[in-house]
Amino acid sequence: MNLSQLEMFRAVAETGSISAAAQRVHRVPSNLTTRIKQLEAELGVELFIRENQRLCLSPAGRNFLDYNNRILDLVEEARLSVTGTEPQGIFALGALESTAAVRIPALLARYHQQFTKVELALSTGPSGELLDKLIDGELEAAFVDGPVLHPVLDGVPVFPEEMVIVAPLHHAPVKRGQDVNGEIVYAFRSNCSYRRHFESWFADDGAAAGKIYEMESYHGMLACVIAGGGLALMPRSMLESMPGSSTVSIWPLADNYRYLTTWLVWRRGNLTRNLSEFAKMARELTISLQPPAK
Repeated sequence: MNLSQLEMFRAVAETGSISAAAQRVHRVPSNLTTRIKQLEAELGVELFIRENQRLCLSPAGRNFLDYNNRILDLVEEARLSVTGTEPQGIFALGALESTAAVRIPALLARYHQQFTKVELALSTGPSGELLDKLIDGELEAAFVDGPVLHPVLDGVPVFPEEMVIVAPLHHAPVKRGQDVNGEIVYAFRSNCSYRRHFESWFADDGAAAGKIYEMESYHGMLACVIAGGGLALMPRSMLESMPGSSTVSIWPLADNYRYLTTWLVWRRGNLTRNLSEFAKMARELTISLQPPAK
């Protein structure tokens, strides 16, 4: 069976007439009769009871009509999810852990309230992992450290982040890489842009981190730093959102390393209705968060 047969079956079931159904689906009656008989032969049951030139659904036909309509409605829903003017369907979004925790909860709530037919699917990870998923088509968009210079990606800057070094409470002042040369560092995996940023900060001063312990969360990093075990680099907004942030010392980086910008990126040419409305909303939120010009 195919979709045209299912549409014809529904038309006949609702009109009770081959001629009326033929007008509805823009087919000649003989074609409709043939296709209905083919559908019955394929299913091995009679879908209609033919009485006095009128067609009434058989018990099997009534049962089949329910499934038939669900299939056609689902096909229409799928079509509208990619061609319609209203956002709907699954929206697979990726984000840095800090962005997901601090920056976008209000944005996601606002988007969900406005576009109730969209099913948001959020996953978190380091920038490198998110970009791989985006390029492979697993994500529709992602919040990553930017700017992203890739031939198949587009994006917009959304959130400025101040990066700070987190050290044990009574650690000596941290002004440059040499001040912490060889010290233990807690960071995400090697494909994390923040980790690479921290390593570059060390290298620019002729220094290097000691042992780098890979962690799965900022909360884990902070717990290790509080215990006096080493250093971590994280956005100030993330640090200040966590319990225990007052029990560590905080050191800003030099100006050329101090600020990074989170971008919302997507595959070039893939600005869907879901994504277009989300990007617009993200930019509006970004503007509202900016301090007024002096």
